[in-house]
Amino acid sequence: MNAYSFFKYFHSGFRYFVIIVVLLAIISAFAGWFGKKQYTEANRKTNLIAMILFHTQLLIGLVLYFLSPFVVFAKTTMKDPMARYWTVEHITMMIFAIVLVTIGHAKSKRITLPVGKHRTIAIFYSLAFLVVVVAIIQSHRPFFGITQ
Repeated sequence: MNAYSFFKYFHSGFRYFVIIVVLLAIISAFAGWFGKKQYTEANRKTNLIAMILFHTQLLIGLVLYFLSPFVVFAKTTMKDPMARYWTVEHITMMIFAIVLVTIGHAKSKRITLPVGKHRTIAIFYSLAFLVVVVAIIQSHRPFFGITQ
């Protein structure tokens, strides 16, 4: 197994940890928002872990980005849909999703009312998750399963 294969499988498999924790954070945030619940230490830790996992996935993806044969830096990149997707679109959407999570987490820390904290996490993390889902769908690869 070469470095590209290792990071491809690692990146592909690690996404499930990210998805599970982000969905837990989102569900918890909506329950806290609409249930007007207290913002607990468990909420804070779940949200923080979700953000850390997003950033870790980015770092793994950046290594993969420079190892991937699908990432092409050439004049023809923008004319080839597959090369354009992997070279420009995928990384742009994922960085945008991470920015949303990071902003949401930072904003929620500055809010004092529990409902506001939950609402901020619910909105920003949901938008980030939506961007990730769209990016995975656009890759024309299966959402479930490990990328071959």
